[in-house]
Amino acid sequence: MAIGDKPEPHTHAHSHMWLVGALSLIAGLVLLIYVPTLPAVSRTLLLFAGFHLVGALVLGGSLYIVAGARIMRRLGGRRSAKFDFGWHPAWTYGPWVAALVFAAAAVAVQVAAPMWWPLAMVALLFAASFFAGGTITRSSGRYASAVLPMTEFISAGEGLLLDAGCGAGRTTVALGRALKRARIIALDRFGSDYIEDGGRPLLEHNLRIAGLTNRVEIRQGDIMALPFENACLDGAVSVHAVDHLGSQTERGLREIFRVLKPGAPFLLVVWAPGWTMFAVANVLALSLASPRTWRRRTKQAGFTIGDEGTFNGHWFVALKKPEA
Repeated sequence: MAIGDKPEPHTHAHSHMWLVGALSLIAGLVLLIYVPTLPAVSRTLLLFAGFHLVGALVLGGSLYIVAGARIMRRLGGRRSAKFDFGWHPAWTYGPWVAALVFAAAAVAVQVAAPMWWPLAMVALLFAASFFAGGTITRSSGRYASAVLPMTEFISAGEGLLLDAGCGAGRTTVALGRALKRARIIALDRFGSDYIEDGGRPLLEHNLRIAGLTNRVEIRQGDIMALPFENACLDGAVSVHAVDHLGSQTERGLREIFRVLKPGAPFLLVVWAPGWTMFAVANVLALSLASPRTWRRRTKQAGFTIGDEGTFNGHWFVALKKPEA
């Protein structure tokens, strides 16, 4: 795809954001209308009022997930002094809404049908998991968490680097903070449905705040068909982008390999199964590719593996294109 071309229409794994809001809306109505009518609940004023309150909170949260953030932005304008990485409310608030729903369900089951206490216990465990996941996602979106394991890049500290799949610029900002002399290309299709307006306006906003406008070039392009010549970049980083390519993952890795100079580093950060990802994505975490799978994929693309580990709950691997 040529630079500046409009991205082709495509679907995303995150197109279920409206489904999250709809399910929350249904759950809120059940807690607000149906559960208070249960005899065991209606006989106790505290429970009767409590479920009305919880239902109202869940309804409010579901409305915010669906449209609240966008409405508030348009009414109040964007805060010029704050970083905004554009995370959809379904990620940042959805887990807390789910935690409230499961906690309320646990109480309702225990009160209305005590013999089903194991089900109430399971619901309570899900509530704790979703609460932890919401806390993790909220903290991950803050500027203080916009950091990277930079050991493979510190020795160079300069040159032309690629942020492949930059989104709203969280990783680009982290690169700029760590490498004061590097020039950065922030590349994305800017068509993600889970980042407001695809991410480009937020990226420009965040780069201005970080003082990186003069060192970052914004390019529109596709990881699977990078708009660069062979062996022209001094390094690359991709955070939570390559693991969204599905069946085209190895093609994306080979494209990044192609545009790197011999000996250039590549930092890959992905979601991998683990307790942190289980808290964030629950049972969906079981479908994530394992570190073993990522090692195999990166080796098949031609990279050699250096360091690896976890940070902010995510798995990373420091790769390198072999010397010619």
